[in-house]
Amino acid sequence: MAAGPESHSPGAAHARTQPHRTAPAALPAAGERGGLRKQLVRGLRTPALTREQAQEVIARYSRDAPRSLASAETDPQLAMDAAALKMRRVTKRRAPSRTFSHTALYVPRMAGYPRWFAADAISGQGKETLRHALLFTQAKAGAPWLLAADPLPTDASLGRVALDPDGYASPVDPGLKGLAITPADLPRAHSALFNGGPKAPGASALGPGPKTDQAYRALVQGEAALKGQGIGLVSRFSPAPGPVFALRTRDRGALVWYAVKQNEAYTTTERGKLAVTGDLVGLAPARSARTRVDTTVLVQYLAAVPPKGRATVTGMYRKAVAAKGS
Repeated sequence: MAAGPESHSPGAAHARTQPHRTAPAALPAAGERGGLRKQLVRGLRTPALTREQAQEVIARYSRDAPRSLASAETDPQLAMDAAALKMRRVTKRRAPSRTFSHTALYVPRMAGYPRWFAADAISGQGKETLRHALLFTQAKAGAPWLLAADPLPTDASLGRVALDPDGYASPVDPGLKGLAITPADLPRAHSALFNGGPKAPGASALGPGPKTDQAYRALVQGEAALKGQGIGLVSRFSPAPGPVFALRTRDRGALVWYAVKQNEAYTTTERGKLAVTGDLVGLAPARSARTRVDTTVLVQYLAAVPPKGRATVTGMYRKAVAAKGS
């Protein structure tokens, strides 16, 4: 019944030795100085964790998540997967596989916390095969590594990520200017697109595709279809709470993880027209919808942002997380 947008490897770490503190015999040339600066930056920013530790984080997630989502995930992933679990309990559907293969790790160098890393991975087999853009975070030293996001890319998006000579990635400041769109502005731009269409202020930063302008048209068509059935739908989008994450790509752009929140209100004057169905199952009593249903939906996105041009949205995970009938 929801009428929103479509539903849904680095090398091992090595310790870097510090240079001797003796004065050089001569000043290095300009090109050499540039190389030294890059080495110093890499030395100040250590990898978020080693390759072996990252593999263990993913293995631990596969082991712990089926038993307790709260011990393996954080928002927005936790809120979305918890809602999906409620739906499966009602519909008796089998849980998706949380065992991953063909994993490629993208561990950024960084200073301080939170720390995070991404992984391109495959789950399932045959028709149930899914590609993942996993993103794990660690809030502070000693805290558990938790899955924060998992938009499902339609292509090998993470293969665009740039790696340094040691096989590590570089994080991009979400507020970085000079790209087709500042990464931190993507949630606002995507919300503007769905609220006002491709010509809305800021929406032009997003390129056409099934998760942008085509999804907007599907939303408008869905609202019109419901209206013909005597059901009104008011849908509003806004940036979801939480940080935006980005990695540098080989074209000097960024691959960005972000989320958008959708608030829907379904109304009718005739009892019996509304029902808690589809993506809303498990979030409210089946008979609670009399003349109004209010819902909250979270949508994760993965977007490739070039230095110039328009961002391409390559991955998505959508799930209603709350519903109230009245």
